[in-house]
Amino acid sequence: MTYQTMPFDPAPDRAAAPLMPDATGTGTNTSTTTGSWADATHSVIWMTRGHRATLKLGREPWARHIANLAAVAALTLLAVSNLIDVYGSPLVWAAAAVPSTLIGCAVALAGVRQPLRLWWQMVFLALAQFVVGPVVALNGTTLGHVIPTSATLAQGWQSTFGSFKYLISIAPPVGTGDGALMAAWTLGLWTAFLTGLFALADDGRLATIGALPAFASFAACALLGTADGWWRIGAGVAGGLILVIWLSSRWELLELGRWISALVIIVLAAGLAVGACLAVPQDRTILRDKYEPPLSPYDYTSPLSGLRAYVKDHKDDTVLTARNLPAGAPVRLAVMDRFDGNVWNLSDSSASSGSSNYRRVGTSIASKAKGDRFTATFTVGEGLADTWLPLSGAAGTVTFRSAGAGDFYYNTDTDSAIYPDGVTKGLTYTETGVIPRIPTDKQIDKADAAQIDQPEASESPDSAAKLATALAGGQSHGGATARALADKLKENGWFSHGLSGDYPSLPGHGSYRIDKLLGGKEMVGDSEQYASAMALMARDLGLPSRVVLGFIPKNKDGSISVNRAVKRGDQTVTEFKGNDIEAWVEIKLDGYGWVAFYPTPKETKVPDENQNLTPPNPQTLVRQPPVPLTDPLRDEQQARGRSSLSGEEADDTGANLFWQRFGRVARRVAVYGSPLWTVLVICGAILLAKSIQLARARKRGSPRVRVAAGWRALTALARQSGVDAHGTRRDEARAMADQLGIAPAEFLTMSREADYAAFSGRDVDDGQAVRYWTGVDGMRKAMLDRLPRARRWRTRLSLKDVLPAHVVPTPARMAAGLASLADRIRKARANATGAKEPKKTGKTGKTGKKKSKEQRS
Repeated sequence: MTYQTMPFDPAPDRAAAPLMPDATGTGTNTSTTTGSWADATHSVIWMTRGHRATLKLGREPWARHIANLAAVAALTLLAVSNLIDVYGSPLVWAAAAVPSTLIGCAVALAGVRQPLRLWWQMVFLALAQFVVGPVVALNGTTLGHVIPTSATLAQGWQSTFGSFKYLISIAPPVGTGDGALMAAWTLGLWTAFLTGLFALADDGRLATIGALPAFASFAACALLGTADGWWRIGAGVAGGLILVIWLSSRWELLELGRWISALVIIVLAAGLAVGACLAVPQDRTILRDKYEPPLSPYDYTSPLSGLRAYVKDHKDDTVLTARNLPAGAPVRLAVMDRFDGNVWNLSDSSASSGSSNYRRVGTSIASKAKGDRFTATFTVGEGLADTWLPLSGAAGTVTFRSAGAGDFYYNTDTDSAIYPDGVTKGLTYTETGVIPRIPTDKQIDKADAAQIDQPEASESPDSAAKLATALAGGQSHGGATARALADKLKENGWFSHGLSGDYPSLPGHGSYRIDKLLGGKEMVGDSEQYASAMALMARDLGLPSRVVLGFIPKNKDGSISVNRAVKRGDQTVTEFKGNDIEAWVEIKLDGYGWVAFYPTPKETKVPDENQNLTPPNPQTLVRQPPVPLTDPLRDEQQARGRSSLSGEEADDTGANLFWQRFGRVARRVAVYGSPLWTVLVICGAILLAKSIQLARARKRGSPRVRVAAGWRALTALARQSGVDAHGTRRDEARAMADQLGIAPAEFLTMSREADYAAFSGRDVDDGQAVRYWTGVDGMRKAMLDRLPRARRWRTRLSLKDVLPAHVVPTPARMAAGLASLADRIRKARANATGAKEPKKTGKTGKTGKKKSKEQRS
């Protein structure tokens, strides 16, 4: 292929004359040369032949430097943008990333002047890293938010290196705590400087080396980032396009005259890159996922065991002061979901919804809770000396007033916090969070229990299961069941801390103490026993439950009161006493999350010697039988039959309980656990597909087509059984007869009938097709009967010749068909002209050749 080329005209304002073909079609104003498609005028790819119009970023040196640094700044910001979701806000990230990138570019530009190279650049970098950076990242330690102090410089030096460890040890978003912004500042500053240092070189090939720091920054930010950030694909594609365009211009390979072709290629490349990224599953390595925090929360002793110590030692002391906390809002300390027979404690697994899933967090906490937002300030008072940090609702940010506050761990599943340094008097911190909206009683009664995995409650007393079934076994919804448990315990129980002057009440909340409470002679205790009892009863009924320890603003009855919040100036103050300590139960309901229930009787309901303190007897309670539930866990829990029968009926039925339970388990294993069903379903599907295919072949099409389909059904069955049958129908018939041990006469008869229907040219009526298929069914049955049992089933389940709709004709059959067609054409011509049909003499001649021209054609 030849193309006409024109000498390059450097004048941009002079239009080239159009190329007009001459009589020879070669053109009139050019010379002919042999080229390739790469030399075409509309191709973006060109070969190095002569001079080409290329794009150079500006004619003046400073304009070229600014253009190069603009590309460097864009690459740097795209690389560091992987940290936006780590900091939690684009504005927080931009406060460090943007100025550090601009300063890095400026320091690189300063090296253009000979006196400012090397040593002065190092001085500028040191000032930017250790003075300007700490002022931005640790602005709270400066004077007037501008002048750095000794604390600013000291913490800035530590954060230059420690901020990276902080990013991988804190659950995002990390906010601005502990100089976290120094990581973004360091990456932006040094990436922009090193990339700009090579980008400003006179030799364009050195700019390629400048891409290496940008690539390293992309990789580092990806390791420090998260797996579900929203900048991933966009930042990568944009960075790649900028590199291609910028390096092409530095190598003088970018032509402005071919911008349409270049744009098309860039768009196609971007589309392919994005499509490939979407098609390949993400498998990112995140350093944060590999980091194991040193905190082991399940090593802490159960905080529920120390409930009575608050009442005994600090009953009237202000242990916690909350300012601007919503009136009536409870404050939680710890949440426990594992019962080992002795105490409620944190679960020994960090699985989802686990009470030990604590992660180190910064000033910001990722939360999806919805409700009423608030900002409250807490001050720790006398008597609250523990590692559990009091918080309310779902925390969004927690900031400590003291600059030297230690590590802070938060559990987003339980909305509780651990402060390893220990909560001491005078500790002040501010929480911004959300108080979830409390559902009404009607909404609770209609809600079902959520399905989650929880640690099994070990050694739960039998009295808890019996009383739970008796009190709330007939409820149809999980919410109604939980409310019935709380109401009945509050109604039938009596309150006592068991301290000096109180009615005797044993401490503790283990199996022995709960059995004494629910199955003994006296149902007396405080929130420690009642919360533990209700949580165990809820577990026996299949409800997900956990025990919460915290403070509630109580009135004299022990109920939550909004009047405890007192107005003092422009603040609302709530003072929590030691007597405000309380334990309650949370049940997880569909649509509402964890809902709090308070099963403890009123604190004014104090027993005396003349009252009946015996808990209700499950066998004497009149109730409706439990309704069948779809939840297998709850079904198994309710099928124990512990309290629905009594006396002789219980004795007669008890012997059958084992076999009933065994039958249920065996049915479930047979129905859900056996792989035999999978095999049977697959085999049934194959047999059904083949039956449908045979039925369609029997009924679909003209009679001639149905006869041909009948023969194909025979040959397909033969090939499925392992018979090698090929060639014409007669060849197939003999092969099937020989290999299956069946008399060949029947196969040959059916093959001749199929050939007659296909090549005779005469009409075949429906009766003939039906009779032919009757013979096909008989032959198929005879063929299967000849096979051993195992081979017979393999034949029935074989998928050979099932998917294709027809068999491809063989060359022999095509030749026979064409010969028959030629004979029919010759006869038709002879009948039309009245001439005799020429004889086939086998001699060479015009009409007597061994194969006529018509046959060869």
